Amino acid sequence: MSESPGDRSIGVSIDHLSKTYPVPFLRLKKLFRRKFKPPVEALRDISFQIREGEIFGLIGPNGAGKTTLTKIIATLIQPTSGEVTVRGSDTVRDDAQVRRNIGLATAEERSFYWRLTAEQNLLFFARLYGLSGSEANRRIKTLFDMFELEELARRRFAELSTGNKQRLAVARAMLAKPPVLLLDEPTRSLDPIAAARLRSTISSLARDGENRATIFLTSHNLVEVEELCDRVAIISKGEIRALDTPQKLRATHTRNEEVSIIFSPDVADDVNLALRQAFTDQSFTLERASRDERWRLNFSREAEDATLDKVLTVLHQSGAMVRGVETKRATLLEVLEQYEENYRTDAGGEQS
Repeated sequence: MSESPGDRSIGVSIDHLSKTYPVPFLRLKKLFRRKFKPPVEALRDISFQIREGEIFGLIGPNGAGKTTLTKIIATLIQPTSGEVTVRGSDTVRDDAQVRRNIGLATAEERSFYWRLTAEQNLLFFARLYGLSGSEANRRIKTLFDMFELEELARRRFAELSTGNKQRLAVARAMLAKPPVLLLDEPTRSLDPIAAARLRSTISSLARDGENRATIFLTSHNLVEVEELCDRVAIISKGEIRALDTPQKLRATHTRNEEVSIIFSPDVADDVNLALRQAFTDQSFTLERASRDERWRLNFSREAEDATLDKVLTVLHQSGAMVRGVETKRATLLEVLEQYEENYRTDAGGEQS
């Protein structure tokens, strides 16, 4: 029997976390009576937990607080209040232990040495992680194979494309086989094929038996998030607006789904008449599906109600042959847009 995510221990715990960036040089600005903006509240009372072996996604618009939260977990900045623990170690009091347990890959990585080759860079960081020469070389070879970077091993970092730099950053995060991976937009700048391969690698890391990794992932690619993540949190203006599985987030947003039925032959007039007789409060649209006799019938319904079955019966009685049925529920993008719209409305902004 497979283990459910709820049965696992906690990999990352975030408890009433807040982060406010103070006004720089505030005293001087007040002394010289300069105008200044108020402090920036990047995170506000955030609490959630990430289970070991879980791929947890964080989505939100630019400036929502995704990168700030990632950096706090990685011990790069300290919170204003609240606490974060990684495998039981506090990111402030036990920061050295936390860093031993995490691997971090961020978009637009700037800490590589541009004059060194890709291989020399990884060897340098491997030694910082405490890997011996032979062990480091074996690990680097494995990672180059995994990310298909063998041909680029002896090229200087400055000569690599943006996408290859991003792949090297993810490889570096995995050098010491950390139990927790923090991936900030990991497929940014990658071509579709490279992005698909990296998603496959990320997925396998969280399913690797006893060595599975706990993965915290931020991304603007919502299709990617939906494909990879066990659970997703939506963040806006520094607050968590919703947290659940992608499927439940979509279902919570709306229970309606769009249905499209392809049928033939050309009996559209008979189908249209039969639908008007069978339904008094349901809207349908009919359109040509292609140049042949196929037609497309479109309508919306509440998920799992009897409308689809009734429509299929009407089509059959009208002499139509059903060639295909497609259903479409709300996407994570629509869910995110709805939460943003709700926030603007609650804050007194203009409604669209």
